[in-house]
Amino acid sequence: MIAITRYRVPSQEADGFAAQMTSVLDALAASPGYLSGRLARTVDDPELWALVTEWDGAGYYRRALGAYEVRLVFIPLAAMAVDEPGAYEVVSQRTAGSGKEPI
Repeated sequence: MIAITRYRVPSQEADGFAAQMTSVLDALAASPGYLSGRLARTVDDPELWALVTEWDGAGYYRRALGAYEVRLVFIPLAAMAVDEPGAYEVVSQRTAGSGKEPI
């Protein structure tokens, strides 16, 4: 499963946000079930960011968010989060050069 959380970040706070979110990724990466993560910023609207993580399952993601070490670094950024659903079940996947991937 993938988790996508979008953030509205004022341009003057971008550098600090990127550093804090890198700490969030570090904390999440230490969690069981974590597969990968990335922080991205849209090229069309530099104030819109996305944290995208991949997990073995929704339970791992939810437990990771509840961990004290994660909450400590993640919660201060919550005020900038866009309020929308963020957990997605992968239903189809393709990778470069390998064609269909079983889900």
